[in-house]
Amino acid sequence: MPTYVVTVPQGRLSSKQKMQLGVEITQVHCDITGAPSYFAQVIINEVLDRNYFVGGKPLQGTDHIWLHGIIRAGREAAVKERMLVELMKVVSKIAEVDEHNVQVYISEILARQVLEFGKILPNPGEEQQWFESIPVNLRTRILADQFGYNESTLEE
Repeated sequence: MPTYVVTVPQGRLSSKQKMQLGVEITQVHCDITGAPSYFAQVIINEVLDRNYFVGGKPLQGTDHIWLHGIIRAGREAAVKERMLVELMKVVSKIAEVDEHNVQVYISEILARQVLEFGKILPNPGEEQQWFESIPVNLRTRILADQFGYNESTLEE
């Protein structure tokens, strides 16, 4: 959590663009919210033009991208508004599409309604205590995935 789903016409993005979106969407979220990046997920959802409708019409022939972010509730309105704008800019830049062709939605879910890594998620700002409450081998794996740490980095 957070989970960001980028929906684009099939074949619209290169592998490099997909990788960049994964990195930069995560970066925007973490920079603005202060949340650790190990929570962030970015999913690229490619759909056939004929299966994607805007205004009741198939998307065929247009250059439209939709980003839907589901984040933990509790952030101030100004934070969410800043995220909307920054996420639009990132998607526009990486996908090489005009900003007006990018739609960004943010939905909120209570942290206590999400379970990841075998534990119910903490409220925003309580991530460190939550992280310290999970088993050391899981903390090591998360840090290794994120930063390349090894088992000697953490103590029981």
